[in-house]
Amino acid sequence: MRLTILVFFILFQVYAIYGQTSLKEINLKNGAYTIGFKHYTTIDSTRLYQIKNDFNNQLVFRPIPVSIWYPAEIENSNSKQLTVLDYLEILKEEEESKNLPNELLLDWFPDLGDTPQNRAHLSEKVNAFSNASFLEGKFPVVVYAASFRASSIENFALFEYLASNGFVVISSPSRGTDTRWMEGVTTKAMETQSRDVEFLLKEIHNYEYIDSDSIALMGFSSGGLANAITVMKNKNISVLVSLDGTERYNYPVLEKSPYFNLDRFNIPYVHFAQKEIPEEVLTSDKIPAELNYKFQLYDSLRYSNAYSYKFHDLTHSHFGTIGVLFSYRDKRQDKSDAEIMASYKLLSQHTLQFLNATLKNEENAKAFIENSPDKNGISETLVSEKMKKSLPAAFDYNDFKDLALRRGYRDLIPLYEKTMAKHPTLQLEEGMLNNLGLRLSFNAGKMEQGIHVFLLAVHIHPKSANLYDSLALAYLYNQDFENAIANYRKSLALNPENQNAIDQLKQLEE
Repeated sequence: MRLTILVFFILFQVYAIYGQTSLKEINLKNGAYTIGFKHYTTIDSTRLYQIKNDFNNQLVFRPIPVSIWYPAEIENSNSKQLTVLDYLEILKEEEESKNLPNELLLDWFPDLGDTPQNRAHLSEKVNAFSNASFLEGKFPVVVYAASFRASSIENFALFEYLASNGFVVISSPSRGTDTRWMEGVTTKAMETQSRDVEFLLKEIHNYEYIDSDSIALMGFSSGGLANAITVMKNKNISVLVSLDGTERYNYPVLEKSPYFNLDRFNIPYVHFAQKEIPEEVLTSDKIPAELNYKFQLYDSLRYSNAYSYKFHDLTHSHFGTIGVLFSYRDKRQDKSDAEIMASYKLLSQHTLQFLNATLKNEENAKAFIENSPDKNGISETLVSEKMKKSLPAAFDYNDFKDLALRRGYRDLIPLYEKTMAKHPTLQLEEGMLNNLGLRLSFNAGKMEQGIHVFLLAVHIHPKSANLYDSLALAYLYNQDFENAIANYRKSLALNPENQNAIDQLKQLEE
């Protein structure tokens, strides 16, 4: 994750030391499932891209590297328990430096660093296995958007933890529109990353063991902002998890998106935020003080159950596994390694609880996210929380149409009256019902549905000559001449100048 572009997160090399951490000391206890992992690259043929390290100007279809963690079973000896180095070789590939010798890897990437502590990480065993088969079943999926210019594997410990608890996690790197170099946290770059997320939303349909009706988006830093845009474009997302997402810090970029619409942001949302930035850092690095307290998206949401947590022992880079293990420590503000690892574990546990509550509907998890940290046995010196409940969303024509569709457009008048009792502001306008009725009436196999819509329409608008005329036409098309004649007569009684009704009745009564 290259944070130098973001004004408020800088690699403080003057003040920095390397951390001494390990996966063993983070101590995330696996759930019940063995973890499988696979990585591959596919393409998005709708976009072009240039691979800079090929040293030519050739354009290719946009490559989309995909990493996926999943509940698995080990069936043969070909399965191999992976190491941290195996993950970093994926980083090399995604950074288009796959031929880089491993002995140069830590020096090559500025977010790593060749130190004895970091070299020791390379041989650490992780919990995932390659060449493992998907466990049979249907598992909810977490689609992950990486932080600024980061790898698909940047949060691998969290991904493994979720997979061991019955989730599939699918991730791709964050890249620029035209090359791997993301332009910045701009509207253009965020739309590009949002499209990559949408590509993954399509990719999950290739897996029969993924429950594509149970989808969470999760993102770190700029990935959180890109996901907020994606939620406003897609109605099939169930929940949004943000790991110190920059939708908090770069709200104007979100507002400039052509898809910006807070009324469409109506799903459970949790934002896990970094600790308070000290005054010394704010001043020396010219960081706006409001970043410590302003959260315009959270304050603006109306139709989402929203949760905001502040982790008092984590700075921004420590919301990812790579950051916890490899990143510099800023002596001006970073906590001790033990505190960082303990809070990263706590962050992972909170993420799991939130997903269990919203995707699996687990009662214990729902109680956990509704409780304050102290009621969950967590000191408020570690985590503080605020939450707000969704306002009742306005129920409109499209919502009613969804209800009608589910029952095959039958018994619409009782449905309407029951719905009006719950949502008295609902308005089903004459023109909307007329258009829907006509579309259904002239659609093979749906003529009866169109008639049901018109019967509701004339119930609501009994003085509409036009609706009776359309209902008569639907009956006529269905060769129900008796009802066609009756409704043309009703239309003509309401509007004696309805020439269409006059002409149709003349032909029908001859």
